[in-house]
Amino acid sequence: MAKKKILNKKSIAFFEKYLNNAAPTGYEWEGQKIWMDYLKPYVDTFITDTYGTAVGVINPDAKYKVVIEGHSDEISWYVNYITDNGLLYVIRNGGSDHQIAPSKWVNIHTKKGIVKGVFGWPAIHTRNRAKEEPPKLDNIFIDVGAKNKEEVEKLGVHVGCVITYPDEFHILNKDKFVCRAIDNRAGGFMIAEVARLLHENDIKLPFGLYITNSVQEEIGLRGAEMITQTIKPDVAIVTDVCHDTTTPMIDKKKQGHTEIGKGPVISYAPAVQNKLRERIIDTAEAKKIPFQRMASSRFTGTDTDAFAYSNGGVASALISLPLRYMHTTVETVHRDDVENVIRLIYETLLNIKAGETFSYFE
Repeated sequence: MAKKKILNKKSIAFFEKYLNNAAPTGYEWEGQKIWMDYLKPYVDTFITDTYGTAVGVINPDAKYKVVIEGHSDEISWYVNYITDNGLLYVIRNGGSDHQIAPSKWVNIHTKKGIVKGVFGWPAIHTRNRAKEEPPKLDNIFIDVGAKNKEEVEKLGVHVGCVITYPDEFHILNKDKFVCRAIDNRAGGFMIAEVARLLHENDIKLPFGLYITNSVQEEIGLRGAEMITQTIKPDVAIVTDVCHDTTTPMIDKKKQGHTEIGKGPVISYAPAVQNKLRERIIDTAEAKKIPFQRMASSRFTGTDTDAFAYSNGGVASALISLPLRYMHTTVETVHRDDVENVIRLIYETLLNIKAGETFSYFE
């Protein structure tokens, strides 16, 4: 496809709405409804499962099945303990960062609706500057403005309520998308855009395409583990985020060198099927799509691992979107990278033939 801008006003509006909606791990369904509503004109049917994974299917009767996948959940907190004087202590739901919590607003999700709160922190004047205690999981707390535990409970807040940050979508310096939960609702957005482009360009694929938005990745790839057993795909191309390693306090000797604005990141790892990865690289080079490389060692830490080792082995690969400030409320990606991940997945799909095994022995 020609090197023109992929994203339009409608798709950006969808991205903003999708990101701003809270979809913490285990509570993804409202976000999935937004995603499915956007995807509906571009697919033939949907598959959903018990825990909320959603799949838009093109050519559902085809025997050969290709998955393109992202995950829909975001990190969050659970209410773990309510003190007698009405303060809340929390535990993680996913990899929530305790160090960014102090002074952040939160939304506590209850049956009565959203209850607002703040992560409190002692004023600088009251702390021992010679022996500063940093934020830790056991000392951060939420204040909902209640005077005691009974008042907290009257608000509808109880142990087990899930807590999210309200930070919303912004565009920084014209071409940087900033929000919480870009990890990895950007993935769901990008695969939806691939489906839109296939529809708008009237592409007839020779295989079934399963546009998969999995749940519960943040707590161990659980949604992907479940849905791959339902789909039983032949090929899986997963998209997630990876670190921009050019910001301060990151050691490139340990983390490698990847950065926003330089293109999609293609991973090397045992779970990544080599022939499929090389097909993606060949496609990028042929279509002049910029890309970067990343070595992931024993595992990728993404849904790629769940797909690769399922159903007796599925040819799987990972295309990542470089991102700054992962698991914070200001996750940042470059618009060009978003467009080039979409472009690379789209062009790779056009370069896959039904029935390919990607076998090393053919």
